Amino acid sequence: MAGALEGIKVLDLSRFIAGPFCAMQLADLGADVVKVERKGSGEETRQNLPQLNGESLYFITFNRNKRSMTLDFRDPEDQETLRKLIAKADVLIENFRPGTMEKMGCGWDALRELNPRLVMVRISGFGQTGPLAQRPCFDAIAQAMSGLMSITGQPDGPPTVAGTFMVDYASGLYATIGTLAALNVRSQTGRGQLVESTLIESAISMLISAIPAQAQLGQPMTRAGNTDRYTAPVNSYPSADGAYVYLAAGTDGLFPRLVEAMDQSSLLTDERFSTQHARLRNADAINAIVAAWVGRHTAHDVVAAMDRVGVPCAKVATLDEVVSNPQLIARKQIVDIEHPVAGRYSTHGVTVSLSETPGEIRRPPPRVGEHTDEVLRGWGIE
Repeated sequence: MAGALEGIKVLDLSRFIAGPFCAMQLADLGADVVKVERKGSGEETRQNLPQLNGESLYFITFNRNKRSMTLDFRDPEDQETLRKLIAKADVLIENFRPGTMEKMGCGWDALRELNPRLVMVRISGFGQTGPLAQRPCFDAIAQAMSGLMSITGQPDGPPTVAGTFMVDYASGLYATIGTLAALNVRSQTGRGQLVESTLIESAISMLISAIPAQAQLGQPMTRAGNTDRYTAPVNSYPSADGAYVYLAAGTDGLFPRLVEAMDQSSLLTDERFSTQHARLRNADAINAIVAAWVGRHTAHDVVAAMDRVGVPCAKVATLDEVVSNPQLIARKQIVDIEHPVAGRYSTHGVTVSLSETPGEIRRPPPRVGEHTDEVLRGWGIE
């Protein structure tokens, strides 16, 4: 097999991140993913900066391994072409505002009559139903409404948005999981089903213990900066050479190893630090001791010392260090792609590893409408 999903036909009508990221996961695993874009300009993110030889790095990050065709969704003839494609598809992915597909005559009730085997994946901010269904939503809005933003940042600072579009990524991954589950059910029953993934629901799934702590104990989760909520010492500490080192030695198994590396055995008999709960109660004190020790050493020496005793530790890497990381390169997680317009560029590799049917990068991100005729012929659409 060329890939785990070889033979699966996917129509990707989505834009931005969550939908295209879901479709790209399926494409990386071997599915034939056709990105259906607006005639002329294509997906609006093709205009996003920064660009490489006129190609948006934002767009090419989420759209490799796909073919592109264009349609005018307002044109009745192109709407009919879309329905013909859907009739032959295994999976349809869309993230329009709820109701948009229905206006084109392509709501779920209509499509399952057209193609009973179809798996329709709908990604939205709040879902297809409920009082907020029509409200617009982006990643940061979901972070704000879900409470994620309120628990992120320094304790004495403002609520902080994450450094990446974590909710979009999570929504795309949940959509991928749902798609694979639905395809598995279809293999047994012959019938497809509707899969929904929402930004707000994906966001609250990442609140760890905040929901039961609030609902059952009345304990609101607060911002903790770079510390761990459950153990100490865990934090990022400045080193002697101006870098930061993140060190996690909060468990009762790891703390004695840290003490050994620091050569401060008296900490083991200090009642403030004798157990995990005691250290958490005295987190400021133990963090100050560890910070003082780290501050006397270079980041390299701290990491080496922790490696010797088996304590999880890493220098807080800059992005230039990430793209040259030998571990990531060896695992093919930093790879180069040759694009006909952008040229050669580096990106992340195929994240999931399968021993028998590994994913691969078979084609660069497509140009607008590059494969329209090819797709129509290949899918048997007149």
